[in-house]
Amino acid sequence: MENYSYLALGEELDRENWVFTKYRVTTDLPMEKAAENIAAEQSTGTWTGISTLKDDIFRKYAAKVTAIDGDMVTIAYPVEDFCIERGAVPQILSVIAGNLFGLETIKGVRLEDVEFCPSILKKYKGPKFGDKGLRDILGRPEKPLVGTIVKPKIGLNPKDTAAYVYEAGSGGLTNGKDDETLVDQVFCPIEARTKAVAEAIDKLKEEGHRMVHAINISTNGQDIRDLAEDVQKWGATEIMVDVITCGYGAVQAVAEDPKIKVPVHVHRTMHGAMTKDPLNGISMRVVSKLVRMCGGDALHIGTLGVGKMAGDPAEGRLNQDACQSDDVPFKKVLPVCSGGMYPGIVPGVMKAAGNNIQIQAGGGVAGHPRGVRAGAMAMCQAVDAAYEGIPLAEYAKDHAELREALERWGSK
Repeated sequence: MENYSYLALGEELDRENWVFTKYRVTTDLPMEKAAENIAAEQSTGTWTGISTLKDDIFRKYAAKVTAIDGDMVTIAYPVEDFCIERGAVPQILSVIAGNLFGLETIKGVRLEDVEFCPSILKKYKGPKFGDKGLRDILGRPEKPLVGTIVKPKIGLNPKDTAAYVYEAGSGGLTNGKDDETLVDQVFCPIEARTKAVAEAIDKLKEEGHRMVHAINISTNGQDIRDLAEDVQKWGATEIMVDVITCGYGAVQAVAEDPKIKVPVHVHRTMHGAMTKDPLNGISMRVVSKLVRMCGGDALHIGTLGVGKMAGDPAEGRLNQDACQSDDVPFKKVLPVCSGGMYPGIVPGVMKAAGNNIQIQAGGGVAGHPRGVRAGAMAMCQAVDAAYEGIPLAEYAKDHAELREALERWGSK
């Protein structure tokens, strides 16, 4: 860093040619020095002055610290630092979320937000379906979609999985999905499971009810697109990818495959390893933006302050905004609220998140005293009550399934 300053506080940069990031930084250094260390490490610098860093390289490719507000640092990276033509999230993350986490001079650093310039965004296609496309498939234009996760998350065979999906659909649910750990285990082979579930969904359709079920295809990078095409051939109405474990490139490969004609449901399993610490890691807002760029149609965002994986309500709203904002040239992602969901907390979730969400319950369906169908009915009744502005206790007087769910789990 000798002879070069990465500080450009207050400098106005052309947002057409720079990527802006915000980091929350914890350090014993003066914040200006810590910010410079990050900017240098992630662009043209290193721990010492180097003879190979010339003026023209620094001028063209060095990151700039444009603002410091308390512990929040804004750093801008020139667009030339990124592999624009290949539209590669892995390389993007190596710049904006790379070695900076290991810097000895910094106690903690959290990537809170990123704003991409148009030349990068245009290399991505975003969702094929998005929230509106999913609603069109299901014929549900206004109310929240209501879904379930097959429980137990592992252990059921294909026949029992399909029976669960049928019962859930018969109870009124619009969506089902595999859990994040189920892909192609011996006890529930993916081909047999997909075909059995497809038959259940076809039966529901014949009975006048629309439902989709996301088959989890999370697997190796070289195999995931082929597996997506296979499960679609076997009758899958939606596919699911665990984005953190599989990578953003996996989501993009599946979403941009012209042979894939069904929505992509994105699960965020393992995200807490990066997002839970408020002073270190990467915020879910950044994950949400990247998933939208890569083509996810629906994405888990948590339950905005309630449920077993509650999180910070304010951060949940930021995640939702990243899925739904008009600031990028992509279709909107449907936010999925899940994690300890049950009928008693539905009004709180809908009050916080609005109606353009998918409410997803596993134990809150399967744990109902009278089984999956009654559990599905209770969830739908809770959504209907909240949508109509009727207190759950009042609505439950004429809806036994909801009443029984409230008796078991209560409400918030």
